[in-house]
Formats: sequence, C-alpha cells, structure tokens
Amino acid sequence: MSKLAHFDDLLQQYNAFEYHQDPAILQRLNDAQIWLKKRIKDTHQTYFNEPENQLMAQYFLNRLYGGPDFDPLALQIERLLKYAHKAEKLLPDNAIKTGTKSVSLAVLAMQLDEQIAIQLLKDYPANAPITDEMMRQTLLKLDQKEQRLVQLQLLDDLGEALDKYMRSFMMYAAFKMCKSAAHKYNFDLMYEFIQEGFVAMKPMKSAEKFIKTFSTVERDIIEKVHSGHPDPFR
Repeated sequence: MSKLAHFDDLLQQYNAFEYHQDPAILQRLNDAQIWLKKRIKDTHQTYFNEPENQLMAQYFLNRLYGGPDFDPLALQIERLLKYAHKAEKLLPDNAIKTGTKSVSLAVLAMQLDEQIAIQLLKDYPANAPITDEMMRQTLLKLDQKEQRLVQLQLLDDLGEALDKYMRSFMMYAAFKMCKSAAHKYNFDLMYEFIQEGFVAMKPMKSAEKFIKTFSTVERDIIEKVHSGHPDPFR
C-alpha cells in the first residue's frame, strides 16, 4: 500500500464538503472560521505572544484550523497522489506521517466548521454578524462535543509526532535535500506545509508541551459549552 494512501481518503472527505457547490455555505464557513480563529487568539493571547510560541501559533491558525489556506493545498494533494511514486521518493517517511496527521486535522476542522456554517444559515439571517451567543447556541444544538474532543486528541498526537520525528537533525537535513526536487515536480505547497511545521518548532523546547497546554484550555471551554455555562468563551 502506498504511504500516501490516507491522503486519498482525506481528499475524498474534502471534496464531499457542501461549501464547494454552495456559495452561501462558503461565505458562512468563512465567517464562522474568522470568529473561531479570533476566539482562539483572544483565549490564548498571552501564551501565543510568548516569543518561542509565535510561529507555532501561526501554524495552528493558518494550517491546522482549516480556512481558505487549505483549498490550494488540497488541489496540490490531488495532483501529488497522481505522482505518488515520485513523492514517496522525495519525502522522508516520518515527514509523510507527520504531514498526514496535519492534513487530517485540517480536514476535520473544515468538516466541523462546515456543520456550524450550515446550522447558522438555518437559524439566523445569512448576513447576521456572528456573536458569542449565536455560536454558543449553535454548538449546543450540533452537539459536537465528542468530535471536538477527538480533534484535540489528534492535536495532542501531532505534538508527540512533531517532537519524536521532526526534531532530528538528520531528518531535517534529509527533508531540506528534497526542496529542489519538490519544486521541480510542482509539490511546493505540500513541501511548505511540512516545512512550516519544522520552522514553527525551532524556537520551542517541546511542541508537545505547547500543544497540550493549548488543548487543556480548549477542553475546559468544550466542557463549559456543553454544561450550559452562559459565557463559556471568556
């Protein structure tokens, strides 16, 4: 079996999202993700602003939590699968494993956020600014608690993988050697997606510690939402 086989499953999930065919859902998805990312920034502002954490915080928000940055990457993954035999020779195994975890997280985030967008369209005017109360009510109605906890567990797993596989000097050296070949075969975005993970880790002592600190706070927010707390996001 190809080492890239799981990417094919993820791509099928991505292509099945309703927002690809429905501009109203796409717009509301963008609105919802802007709200979600702002909420995350506000919640973790002090932690994210620590110098060693800034690059990883950007990687979180721009790569692992979906959004428009993922769409061109998905197109490149589709192309990459057509040339899987070349890509597998270019990228080290552990980089592929870690990249798969990252893409899995991005696709799951898009799936859950699309559900939010669709529910918002059902319950509120399409142009209504999203408020904390709208989001609280929507999350309660969708009951995404278990899926959001799975999302955080996958995030914790990624932190462990980043520390285990991506801190090796030999690993990084092997990955850097792939850059020219990745450019030659037009796999630049996929290479950059993984490269950003390397760069984000560099100032940190442990990606796992950073992520688990983040996910602990997020689990508390999930519990507050689903226990009926009137203001769970603050």
